[in-house]
Amino acid sequence: MSFKGLQKTFSRVQINRGAPERVFPLLCPVREKEWLEGWDYTMIHSRSGFIERDCVFTTPNAGGADTVWQVTRYDREKYAIEFLRVTPAENVVRINIHLREKGKGISETSISYRYTALNERQNRFIRDELEKQFNDSMDWWEKAINHFLATGTMLKKP
Repeated sequence: MSFKGLQKTFSRVQINRGAPERVFPLLCPVREKEWLEGWDYTMIHSRSGFIERDCVFTTPNAGGADTVWQVTRYDREKYAIEFLRVTPAENVVRINIHLREKGKGISETSISYRYTALNERQNRFIRDELEKQFNDSMDWWEKAINHFLATGTMLKKP
């Protein structure tokens, strides 16, 4: 039996109300607990206790085995990070995030998710449903991080 996993990329540019040096450290599994409601993780490996290259952590997956994340690139000077995220028997996702200063105290955050399906059900999900879920997630993420940057508090979901 042969299987071909669908591969599709979704991208978004967010405007964040903070300079890159303020926003970039928030893109860490530890720090996300401060601003992203519902975020949970288990740190598997980190020399510093925070995000860094080769950091590995997991997040719960309601559908089965935990999702495993590995940081494959982490560049503090260029405000760039790449994750490889594997949800067993579902999908593999490469996530690239790059921040650049757009103006005084403003970041332009480029986000790209490249999904690869690991089964036919995921092929259908990626083809038919994922775009809306991705856009909803990115809308919430932008709103939540900007709220945190402005107030120092977590935005609660309605």
